[in-house]
Amino acid sequence: MLAENDYQKEQAVAAREAARKLGADLEVLYAGNDAVVQSQQLLEFIQSADRRPDGIVCHPVGTPLAPAAREAVSAGCAWAIVNREADYIPELHKSASVPVFSVTVDQNEIGRIQGRQMRALLPQGGLALYIVGPRSNPAFKMRTAGMESTKPANVQLRTLPARLTEQSAYDAVANWLELTTSHTSPVKLIAAQNDDMAMGARRAFSERMTGSERERWGQLPYIGCDACPQYGQKWVRQGLLTASVSLPRSVGRAIELMAEGMKSPRTLPERTVLSPLPFPSIEKLAATFR
Repeated sequence: MLAENDYQKEQAVAAREAARKLGADLEVLYAGNDAVVQSQQLLEFIQSADRRPDGIVCHPVGTPLAPAAREAVSAGCAWAIVNREADYIPELHKSASVPVFSVTVDQNEIGRIQGRQMRALLPQGGLALYIVGPRSNPAFKMRTAGMESTKPANVQLRTLPARLTEQSAYDAVANWLELTTSHTSPVKLIAAQNDDMAMGARRAFSERMTGSERERWGQLPYIGCDACPQYGQKWVRQGLLTASVSLPRSVGRAIELMAEGMKSPRTLPERTVLSPLPFPSIEKLAATFR
């Protein structure tokens, strides 16, 4: 997990709540968005006879962690990944004596919702600044593909890469604003693949622009994703974000399923897909900005 990311903080809360209800001991580890660190953390636990857990629920930073998964299962440790597809899951699910499965949010649908939000907010079309997560992460590629499948043809995109944190989006926008062409770009909407990055973009425009330009950028629609109750949803209600996408807490569901699977591994589905929802509804958004 990435501790700087609000969704991951909410995932940790959901994990602790699920473990509390089940009477299970839980340890939450953050890898700082570093795939090497994450792999080392996992292997240390798996290879330790006195620290090896009964099960691991992991949100992969980079690859789906096939070597760690195989070693965990070989050691008798249940394995689940969240918000990531992995081609090794079906094989291990069939052969392992412990639960092996994945729980993911429908990443394509997340993107499709954002495309519909763009349609509602820009009925006449225009240019959107689109801040994306790590290109190496398949989940964010799927979000982009979903968005492109539903956004109107008259909405064009200017894409900036960032790393899912508010500061990374702030830096990306600040660097973009150093380009002369950025000040004449007729941007009409700011979209980001999570709420933190949308807020980072807003902060960059507020701090780096002055006068009427600062006011113009501040009045544009900002849309994000995650809609955590204490963060994204609050920002939408405060008017700092125009809209977001509400994501189910997949880690909590994975812990519940792992507990069920410990009793009967063969009845556990190998893949569970959770549905995101727009926040607010597309109909309400369209009515507000009609």
